[in-house]
Amino acid sequence: MSRVAIVTGGTRGIGEAISLALQEMGYTVAANYGGNEEKAKAFTDKTGIATFKWDVGDHQACLDGCAAVAQALGPIDIVVNNAGITRDGVLAKMSFDDWNEVMRINLGGCFNMSKATFGGMRERGWGRIVNIGSINGQAGQYGQVNYAAAKSGIHGFTKALAQEGAKSGITVNAIAPGYIDTDMVAAVPAAVLEKIVAKIPVGRLGQASEIARGVAFFCSEEGGFVTGSTLSINGGQHMY
Repeated sequence: MSRVAIVTGGTRGIGEAISLALQEMGYTVAANYGGNEEKAKAFTDKTGIATFKWDVGDHQACLDGCAAVAQALGPIDIVVNNAGITRDGVLAKMSFDDWNEVMRINLGGCFNMSKATFGGMRERGWGRIVNIGSINGQAGQYGQVNYAAAKSGIHGFTKALAQEGAKSGITVNAIAPGYIDTDMVAAVPAAVLEKIVAKIPVGRLGQASEIARGVAFFCSEEGGFVTGSTLSINGGQHMY
């Protein structure tokens, strides 16, 4: 029986690439999404991957959503916590809601999804949790105190939970992407994007598929001796 994987924010951008990579490995994939039903339907029509809608920042919604996935597809063995948002601004202009919403979804989503699935993984003696952090959680970024704090928290969460899961066959790792050629980055003004690329030693943006390959290794049988690690995939922009 195929292992079941959930990818949060799994229908677009990096999440879509991860969903496809895990599907290619033979896993049964469920792609969570938060809002865009039209794009989620198009994703399912194109890939055959089932989609499930819930807010990863809502604890009960994660418990209910994971239960629905397990009922439809089977016990959940793999969780990729990819869903995230930005609400950028300097501290002086950042509202509490801007701070809280980023923390609720980006960091809180990791807790909620892990809480919903960790017990089952432990009972079965096998599991993979991969959390998507960020170069800006490692190096910081002007105008992103909320996002940088949440992503930095993900890296600490990963190391701590890895210690809890190790004896039960559960690995917990993180990926810290640099600037990737996604819709989010494409929205950056051209002049700003040019300056960003100029700081990347390899001289280009990353591809979502390059992040997905890192996730695929962590989720594989062969990745069982790697836990508590953060893999930086950033073209050499920040060597951490």
